[in-house]
Amino acid sequence: MARLHVVTGKGGTGKTTVAAAMALALAEQGKRVLLCEVEGRQGLAQLFDVPPLPYVERRIAQGPGGGEVFALAVDAEAALLEYLDMYYHLGRAGKALEKVGAIDFVTTIAPGLRDVLLTGKVYEATRRKAHGKLAYDAVVLDAPPTGRIGRFLNVNHEVAGLAKVGPIRNQADAIMGMLRSDVTRIHLVTLLEEMPVQETLDAVEQLEKLDLRIGSIVVNMVRNSPLDDDALALAVKEKLPVAELTRGLKAAGIPAGDDLVGTLATEAHDHAIRVGLERENRDRIDALGKQVTQLSLHPDGVDQGTLLDLAEEFRG
Repeated sequence: MARLHVVTGKGGTGKTTVAAAMALALAEQGKRVLLCEVEGRQGLAQLFDVPPLPYVERRIAQGPGGGEVFALAVDAEAALLEYLDMYYHLGRAGKALEKVGAIDFVTTIAPGLRDVLLTGKVYEATRRKAHGKLAYDAVVLDAPPTGRIGRFLNVNHEVAGLAKVGPIRNQADAIMGMLRSDVTRIHLVTLLEEMPVQETLDAVEQLEKLDLRIGSIVVNMVRNSPLDDDALALAVKEKLPVAELTRGLKAAGIPAGDDLVGTLATEAHDHAIRVGLERENRDRIDALGKQVTQLSLHPDGVDQGTLLDLAEEFRG
């Protein structure tokens, strides 16, 4: 069973919200879950309405089933200091390097090393044991967007020019082994729009070429149409019966002038076209043959109550 869930998606698709909802869904099953972010945006702190997350695992939520969600903002510079202390026992010397800016310099000129450090911390958390058992039942990673996810996860390639042997190379090999194993699944978040769907299709192809395993395609912010298929077909052709529109408005206590009826018919036409495009995009996703999870649009924004609702949709 998968223990590491990597969540990616085009910017604006709500991948951080989906990662948080997924973590809560796992916690509602009584599991102890670690939710990580690696982009330095503190998006998780904003979602859960807590202070900015330090480089320390901190409990931020408890599931109704008794599970817990811990969060960690993985910082490349802090991870490098931890790495130097673990493998080279630098201790205070590492802190001195940080003070003169050497740590930031190294991770800036070697972005491949930065990704190894970020994924390495997630790797360690996924495998860590306490009192003879795994410290976390599951780890959910709010990963970089689909445009960068292949490079971010392909750590072996990224360190090829940095290290042929030694601890860094060994670390990259171990991380890659875990990412390609049954332990890990990559979940891609999309909207039913042309660009996010195309980017999702491209990412699936790229990730599978790297021998990484796709978990599910999460179709986020789905809107249900109030019109049935027959009404949608009429609306596309601009043939909705004016008499029925007028009766509907009057039944709702709204004065049904010609201008309002015309505006309503135009909006129905535009809505029907959008629904048609969304269905075409959904067909493209379904053609992948992957598991698809659908999450509803919450137009009033996302708060902790909304996250619990989305977690319930995940479980359903």
